[in-house]
Amino acid sequence: MQGLAIMLFAMIILPCMDAIAKYMAVYQDMSPGQVTFYRFFFQLVSVLPLLLSTGGLRGLKPKRLWFNLLRGVLLAAAALLFFVSVKYMPLADVFAIYFVEPFILTCLSALILREKVGWRRWMAIFIGFGGAMIVIQPSFEIFGLKSLLPVFCAFLFACYLLLNRLVGDADTPLTMQTIAGIGGSLFMIVAIAIGYSAGSLDFVPSLPHSTLGWVLVVVLGTISGYGHLLVVKAFQAAPVSLLAPFHYLEIITGTALGFLIFDEFPTWSKWLGIAIIVGSGLFMIWRERRAGLMLKMD
Repeated sequence: MQGLAIMLFAMIILPCMDAIAKYMAVYQDMSPGQVTFYRFFFQLVSVLPLLLSTGGLRGLKPKRLWFNLLRGVLLAAAALLFFVSVKYMPLADVFAIYFVEPFILTCLSALILREKVGWRRWMAIFIGFGGAMIVIQPSFEIFGLKSLLPVFCAFLFACYLLLNRLVGDADTPLTMQTIAGIGGSLFMIVAIAIGYSAGSLDFVPSLPHSTLGWVLVVVLGTISGYGHLLVVKAFQAAPVSLLAPFHYLEIITGTALGFLIFDEFPTWSKWLGIAIIVGSGLFMIWRERRAGLMLKMD
């Protein structure tokens, strides 16, 4: 129950991070690239005191420095694509399309890790991508190639999760979050320099224009740092098979925030696509849980 409560709270606050990113882009005239930098910089600032108070300076010396920096780069690239997406598209659409990530991760696991994936899960992946296409199609007509950015975001995040599987957790979650904040911040400095030099409006460097803007970017980084630590804490307190379906609550929270703040609401066809994506994802979770139980029985 403790793990479930923590997970539910995390799924409520984490989409607030993306709503803030959209608000900064739409109402505060800040580029998604700059918002992404603040996301990782203030993530680093917010978790660093906790790391130093619990682990001291040794916490800043991870056992796998380059791996954790690479984690930060992958996360920053994924966050950048997500924040660019929410600037132009409704929150619910971006969340729904992004949730093809479990399907991509299963495909990568089968191809790279040689994990066995049965025909039922392959069918669920195929149907899930079909649901994503239902959501993407009207968005593609309005936003063009930008409507595909959440798919690339999902791919990068799936690569990040696959990297975690390959290497494992040699460092504490707090150390990993701190070093990832460093890696993400450095990556975004380079990305902003290159993007701005190329003339892209999505990489214009700037400072917040108001006190509210400063408060929001600090909250953005704090939610990022501690929200993901809450997810780790939840999985330490309860089984993965119990908590995994609750990831889809992010779609509900994102839809609610989109409606309340930006007056966005999915059409019936998009609700159908969302239902197909969620249904396929839940079926895959059920099949993986069943396969795990059968292995334990053997």
